[in-house]
Amino acid sequence: MRHTAYVFDAYGTLFDVHAAVRRHSVKVGPDAQQLSDIWRAKQLEYSWVRTLMGSFMDFWQLTEQALDFAFAKVPSADPQLRQDLLEAYWQLDCYPEVPAVLKALKADGARLAILSNGSTAMLEAAVKSAALDQVLDDIFSVDAVRRFKSDPAVYDMVTTAWRLYPDAVSFQSSNRWDVAGAARFGFRTVWINRSSQPDEYRDLQPDLILPSLEGLPTGG
Repeated sequence: MRHTAYVFDAYGTLFDVHAAVRRHSVKVGPDAQQLSDIWRAKQLEYSWVRTLMGSFMDFWQLTEQALDFAFAKVPSADPQLRQDLLEAYWQLDCYPEVPAVLKALKADGARLAILSNGSTAMLEAAVKSAALDQVLDDIFSVDAVRRFKSDPAVYDMVTTAWRLYPDAVSFQSSNRWDVAGAARFGFRTVWINRSSQPDEYRDLQPDLILPSLEGLPTGG
C-alpha cells in the first residue's frame, strides 16, 4: 500500500551512525566497532533518561557526552581522535539505497520528511552532505518540543504541521523502540531491520518489516 506522506527517522535509517568511526577506524584501532557501538548506545540512553527527567539537552551535547563515555570504556582508543570523530558525525554517509528510494517516492508525488532526535543544525548538515535537500519537504527536529522519541509529542509534530491523521503517515525507522512509539501514536510503521535484530515490543507490531528501504512501495 502506497501512502502520500512518508516520514523517516534519520540516524540508523537514512544515515549510517557508524560511518564516523569507520572513517577513522585505522587510527582508532582494533576496538573501533566497540567504540562506535558504545557511542551509539549511550547517545540513545541519554536521550531517554533526559526525557524521563524532563531535562532536555541538545542532541549534539548528548552525542559529545556519549563519545566521552565511549572513550572511557575503550582505553585502547586514543581520546585525541575526539574532534575528528565529532566532525565526521556531521557528514555521516547515507545508506546506498536512500537517494534512489527517496527520489522515486518524490516522483510518485509523495510528501517526504525526516523526524529525528537530532538537532536542527545536525540534520541540516547531514541532509546537505548527502544531497537529500532537494527531495525532502520538511525536517522535524525534537528541538521544537524539547522531548526525545518516543514521546508522543514528537510524532505529533508531523500530523499537526501537515494536518493529517496519524494513519495517513508511513513512518520508517531502523530503531524498533522508535517503531513501537510511532505505532502507539497511530502511524503506519515500517521497521527497517538492517541488522536482523529479533523482534520486541510485540504488542506494538510494525505494519511491515524490511531489511532496507528498497522494499518500500514506489511507482505505479
